[in-house]
Amino acid sequence: MTRVLNYGMVGGGPDGFIGNAHRQAINIDGKAKIVAGCFSRTEEKNEAMANQLGISSNRCYKDAFEMAEAESKREDKIDYVVIVTPNHSHYEICKAFLEAGINISCDKPLTVTSQQSKQLDALAKEKNILFMVTYTYGGHITAKHIKNIIKQGEIGEIRTVMAEYPQGWLANENDDGGKQGSWRCDPSQSGRTNCLGDIGTHIENTVANMTGLKIKRVLAKMDTVVPGRKLDDNNTVLVEYENGGSGVYWCSQIAIGHDNGLRVRIYGSKGTVQWFQETCEKLTLIKEDGTITEVHRGHGVIGESVAKYQRLPSGHTEGWLEAMANLYLSFMECINAKKDNTFTEDMIDYPTPEQGIEGLLFVEACLESNEKGNVWVEINN
Repeated sequence: MTRVLNYGMVGGGPDGFIGNAHRQAINIDGKAKIVAGCFSRTEEKNEAMANQLGISSNRCYKDAFEMAEAESKREDKIDYVVIVTPNHSHYEICKAFLEAGINISCDKPLTVTSQQSKQLDALAKEKNILFMVTYTYGGHITAKHIKNIIKQGEIGEIRTVMAEYPQGWLANENDDGGKQGSWRCDPSQSGRTNCLGDIGTHIENTVANMTGLKIKRVLAKMDTVVPGRKLDDNNTVLVEYENGGSGVYWCSQIAIGHDNGLRVRIYGSKGTVQWFQETCEKLTLIKEDGTITEVHRGHGVIGESVAKYQRLPSGHTEGWLEAMANLYLSFMECINAKKDNTFTEDMIDYPTPEQGIEGLLFVEACLESNEKGNVWVEINN
């Protein structure tokens, strides 16, 4: 049965970027409407955002905990909540909504420690609640196609991975990037890491999602380059995978000239695949005989299981918002299936708390490696 779901949001006030992005992505398919929220700790901003979104005053809540309790008691309670607050608040807010029996979409990183993420995952499973972590890049159709290419063995056994995510928006002293940057650079809100937790986790997740590889150990150099900054802004990580392959991950927020340059190169025994987020409509496949194939979204080479997410013909660009919308499309299909008693685990085609846990384990191992003088540290699940 097709139905329009109701959702709420915590965070995403008038001065923010990511909350509006989530709302736009959800709106793309018209399968849900926002009916409740707590958008800011400032009363005036909270009410202004609710008014802007057409939310009734009795569903504009003063905080997330009041919202979780009140919505759980309504006959028309929200079908899911979107959490887009700073990292340090994710755990308590997610826990409140899990205990209220409400499905969750939470921005990454899931929490500030792997132990917190494990507790949330266990609670979600105990209460049989759907829980998505919005690692957006896995929603790109081309990224999903790469996952299938590798799973089918087209490039053979993976030998090495080179992945980078350079940005330049925090390159200058006394420039904290405005509201988006200031909390990320604040240990009390961001946790023990800035750059690695913010965009390094995207590298880890994107590579893991495409390749299926598990990281065995890491050696990290985490730099704080800009004077006066308390957390890392440039990181280089050597990676060894459980299959014996190796990788190099570089993430930076001081790389002048780069905007959002996530790039992944995966080298196998039979070929190579390359994917650049800023040109996400295509991927490059190179075979061992020297054949170079550029695959574009919107054509028949993209398999049916992936092509179902396409909204536009080739040449009509689909990008980051559509990638996030693809995550929500699967998430909402699963919610509807649960309502219809037709849900099965294999329907899940979005990042789960398990991937959130893997991201935090990666971060914690990198922190330990850096603190011990840049030594190899094994990732223990």
